[in-house]
Amino acid sequence: METRTISRKRKKKRKLRWKRVVLMTFFALFILAGLFAYNIYGDVASAVDKMTTSLDREKSDKREEVVEFADKDPVSILLVGVDEREDDAGRTDSMLVLTVNPELNSTKILSIPRDTRAELVDKSDSENNTVNKMNHAYAYGGIEMTIDTIENFLNIPLDYYVQVNMQGFEDIVDAVGGIDVNNKYEFELDGVTLKEGQQHLDGEEALQYARMRKQDPNGDFGRQERQREVISKVIKQGASISTLTNYDKVLEALSDNIKTNLTLQEIIGMQKSYRAAADNIEKMQVEGENETLNGVYYFKVEDETRQELSDTLRKHLGLPTEELRASKANDDVNG
Repeated sequence: METRTISRKRKKKRKLRWKRVVLMTFFALFILAGLFAYNIYGDVASAVDKMTTSLDREKSDKREEVVEFADKDPVSILLVGVDEREDDAGRTDSMLVLTVNPELNSTKILSIPRDTRAELVDKSDSENNTVNKMNHAYAYGGIEMTIDTIENFLNIPLDYYVQVNMQGFEDIVDAVGGIDVNNKYEFELDGVTLKEGQQHLDGEEALQYARMRKQDPNGDFGRQERQREVISKVIKQGASISTLTNYDKVLEALSDNIKTNLTLQEIIGMQKSYRAAADNIEKMQVEGENETLNGVYYFKVEDETRQELSDTLRKHLGLPTEELRASKANDDVNG
């Protein structure tokens, strides 16, 4: 078995287009909930009810007690963009772990590369656990397996999730009237051609802008940055005055393309008690290397790196640090 490893330590300083965690896509759920809570409460409640999909658990196994928003408990949220198409189970196109500590008024955001080599966890039958790319967990076991896999990878609880259907994301962009971007690289993807420079994008164009990877010198990391940019601008546009008269279309687009286990009361409670944490954000990146095993490309993360990430996030969540179990993903015999 031949292994080709290319160092990929992410030491470059990258311009971040997002300054506040209004960029956090879970706020996409709250845009109108906050603006219209009193004026169109019934419409918002109906839309959020359509989005809400509970998990097969009351709380994470990595928590002793359920998170209480009223007590300002630190909370974690998994944000995933899922590429779901007809006759395809889909895979996670982007994965972000957010930890929010209202007492410290701080938020940490960790981007997980979708090609990360990891142990995929099937809690219904541990014998089905396998080693593969992180984003395959969704194809094998949906959002439940994705959550279990990332909890195992980082050894932290994931209290809530927000899942965005990237295929239907263009409906959301169109509903808010499109977005303005400054495109760095001219490219063509799936019949859409975008020139370099400032331009206004409709939903179809924004979707391809967020998806393009092969023509970006930074590859998947560049795509992750553009996805965060698109999400942040959709949220900003959705909260603008011009959108108020179009709220019904925005609500319809959100409810058709977002799933979450957050209820409306939890969303409102989070806005009241956790919003100040958006003023102090730390963006975290997973350090690792490219590697090819049996002709398949992976992003390899050492256990020492996982331990450092786990310690940082657990402390931010007010939890004691714990020693991670060695990952099967770093045992080449599983490749």
